[in-house]
Amino acid sequence: MSTDDPGSDQARDVKQVIVIRRDLHMRRGKEIAQGAHASSAWLIDLAVDLLAPEGRGIPDLDDAALQWMTRSSKKVAVQVRTEDELVALHTEALGHVLRSHLIRDAGTTEFGGVPTLTALAIGPNWSTDIDEVTGSLSLY
Repeated sequence: MSTDDPGSDQARDVKQVIVIRRDLHMRRGKEIAQGAHASSAWLIDLAVDLLAPEGRGIPDLDDAALQWMTRSSKKVAVQVRTEDELVALHTEALGHVLRSHLIRDAGTTEFGGVPTLTALAIGPNWSTDIDEVTGSLSLY
């Protein structure tokens, strides 16, 4: 298929959705840091796999991840109101075979020392696939 073909992977939109819990009333910088942790978690997993002594060598990236890394790096921030919503999204994303990384903050600077689920990143994957899970959420 040519890249002009709307059905080809090269013509498809790809993104990552970052989900932040708003019920925690985190400082703005803390929210940004948690979103950054979520966004980079899948790359950290790849690096750990690559560098581990029993690692599989160079990871095989699918077309969506490769396109996201080399062309767009599109990110969309959305919000949820509860931990239950965050966990349900993570579970649903995994059920749709999407990359999904849930972030648990250690609680050392906020949350009184209690480890707390704060954020989630879904993707990078094809936008249409992610929208099946996150399409109804409000933008941050």
